[in-house]
Amino acid sequence: MTSAARPKGLEGVVVGDTVVSNVEGTEGRLSYRGYMIQDLTANSSYEEVFYLLLHGELPTKSELGEFERTMRAHRELPAEAMEVLRGLPKTGEPIDVLRTVVSTMALLDPDVNNTSHDAVIEKAIVLGARMPTIVAAYGRIRDGKEPVSPNRDLGHTANLLYMLKGEKPPKEDADALNAYFVLAAEHSLNASTFTSMISISALSDYYSGIVAAISTLKGAAHGGANQKAMEMMMEVGDVDKVDDFIDHALATKRRLMGMGHRIYKTYDPRAAQLNEHARVVAERSGNTKWYKIAQRIDEISHTHPYFSERKIYPNVEFYSAPLLYTLGFKPDMMPALFACSRVSGWTAHILEQLSDNRIIRPSVDYTGPQTREYKKLEDR
Repeated sequence: MTSAARPKGLEGVVVGDTVVSNVEGTEGRLSYRGYMIQDLTANSSYEEVFYLLLHGELPTKSELGEFERTMRAHRELPAEAMEVLRGLPKTGEPIDVLRTVVSTMALLDPDVNNTSHDAVIEKAIVLGARMPTIVAAYGRIRDGKEPVSPNRDLGHTANLLYMLKGEKPPKEDADALNAYFVLAAEHSLNASTFTSMISISALSDYYSGIVAAISTLKGAAHGGANQKAMEMMMEVGDVDKVDDFIDHALATKRRLMGMGHRIYKTYDPRAAQLNEHARVVAERSGNTKWYKIAQRIDEISHTHPYFSERKIYPNVEFYSAPLLYTLGFKPDMMPALFACSRVSGWTAHILEQLSDNRIIRPSVDYTGPQTREYKKLEDR
């Protein structure tokens, strides 16, 4: 195949098999280990989905209880990690802080290089429990507030909101954040997941795989898109200005963040689920401005020929942006929240890679100059 015919970004190139999730882009369907996300979002906690992705089956009541107890027992950060967190610049991006403190967790693990199946699962549970604590604590510290200790009586997402605000959240808010975490938990061989697999295939440690994935997720073309989508909506400012904003964006060939997806050629099923939760939270809070802006952009994408001809529709980042912002998360916190959820999917693929590992080392065709005569410096 010539370089001109080779797909950019490895689009359409199949590099392996997986049993973790199935993304059916043409049909707009997504399932985790055979379970449709609509069923999981409506009925399961993030902890259940985390268990499913790690173990391959939904937990029984007793299995879930034990899993939840283990996660809740590990929410507190070690003193050394909290000291590092407090010492970081207050001007940093939360996802960079998350990446740094996850690296610190590796330094504190005496069994860091153990990548046996059971060891990776144990590390993932601890890390999954602590990542929200890192994000919430930094969010408060940079605002000049003291971190709020985790509340063991609350579920995973309710506790995250509690640590951010210092008060127990309304059920609607916790349910909405739970839906987001469920929907963002896994999505096949995306860029950050593939990065984690490359890292672990080289026989690096588990934390290195997660740090590598976080670094990739940060990008605006990947997990950073929710932040950019929210910043775009804030730039619009009012629902009455949406139409003119879209017209100007199309005229100037500006990319609309949160719109379109490499895989989905129809409406992203995750966006459809988040739409309703974003509406409920907006109406409960009395702040419907951002949801209405998103809804109007969504409406235009269904009627404007530019979008319909190119099959461009809202993706998961689109409705997650106004949802998370209305819940109290600043735009730059959104990529870090994505990582707090996706650690479950990353781990599932890391386990899959380790089960039959060979270092990932693709080939590339050389198209540079042929062998040339070397000239010494004085003769050049």
